[in-house]
Amino acid sequence: MQIILLEKVANVGQLGDIVKVRDGFARNFLIPQGKAKRATEANLAEFEKRRAELEKIHADALAAAQEKAAKMEGLMIQITQKAGVDGRLFGSVTGHDVADALAAQGFEVEKGAVRMPEGPIKQVGDHGVSVSLHTDVSVEITVSVLGQQ
Repeated sequence: MQIILLEKVANVGQLGDIVKVRDGFARNFLIPQGKAKRATEANLAEFEKRRAELEKIHADALAAAQEKAAKMEGLMIQITQKAGVDGRLFGSVTGHDVADALAAQGFEVEKGAVRMPEGPIKQVGDHGVSVSLHTDVSVEITVSVLGQQ
């Protein structure tokens, strides 16, 4: 299906690109979330009228994400979980837990924005986690997991 991208989508294209994607990806994800429209003559004309407005919205979102990333750079958050004597956690620390800890410190992020390269944390200690604030902006934070008996 041919679509017009209304914002930058990772691994697909930039704002304003006309790309061909699978029908299900367009119908189930891109179009319902407002990231794209079908590439019809009417939609192309409407997009060209709104292009400057969409570019301004995209630039504002990028600037806000960069500002937030500057504040979050090098941030360390502490999460306490029950752990055994060997340092293994009973359960794990997930992206949801990290997002909640960030919210407690005043940084609102979605749980899907927290990227954990090795999956959920299952060991006491310091772990590096990436937070994706925008398609172009990602910041590294440290999650310190403390064990309690």
